[in-house]
Amino acid sequence: MRLAVITDIHGNVAALEAALVDIAARGIQQVLCLGDVASGMGWPAETIALLQQRGIPCVRGNHDRYVAEAVAEQVRGQDGIAFHHTTPDQRAWLGELPRLLHLPGGVLACHGTPDSDTANLLEEARGGIFIPSPLADVRTRLGTAGMAARVVLCGHSHRSEVMQVPGGPLVVNPGSLGLPGFRVGKGEDVTRSESRAPHARYAVLHVQEGQPPQAELLAIRYDWDAAARRAEELGSPIWAHMLRTGFLPESMGG
Repeated sequence: MRLAVITDIHGNVAALEAALVDIAARGIQQVLCLGDVASGMGWPAETIALLQQRGIPCVRGNHDRYVAEAVAEQVRGQDGIAFHHTTPDQRAWLGELPRLLHLPGGVLACHGTPDSDTANLLEEARGGIFIPSPLADVRTRLGTAGMAARVVLCGHSHRSEVMQVPGGPLVVNPGSLGLPGFRVGKGEDVTRSESRAPHARYAVLHVQEGQPPQAELLAIRYDWDAAARRAEELGSPIWAHMLRTGFLPESMGG
């Protein structure tokens, strides 16, 4: 089995379209999305429509859940953009996405960890950045289901990584398809993540009976200027900067 794995699109249909063209050019017919489909300063309705049109299975990310459960008068920011630019049927679709998917060959797909859509599986915040977590912590987050799988696919952190857990699964995070940088927290308690390149990222998983699974991490060009212009139209110069550069604005000084 060859499987293209995408995640964290965040409404960037320009990146999604380019990735699907690249995936088809490689002769890969199976595609899986690990969530955070629509929330962002982009094209949420168009992103959902394309995934639905192509019949691409998805797991539900935390921002998919936020948008699906949002109250119109209260939702703001990237989730607010997604809420107000999608239909009730599209938001219902987001809310009905499964939390986990089990694929043939012992593959388990989640957004964050098998038990949480808001926790990172492979990283933790320290000193304002994300660093690799100790092996013992990764094993704990994998839990019984994750440790029993051959492969665990995860997203959420937007960071591309492949980790072979001794005595456990190959863990693959493709990195974000549509948002190469973000910050979380407020004031002095802020953690930053940057891909340091504006490319759209995805992974190709190879699973063959009798062979150890392996993965390729890819970073492809797309029209990130179009995505940045869309973010500017929606009033977010910070998103526009991240989309054009892969860096947060504060990282570019001096």
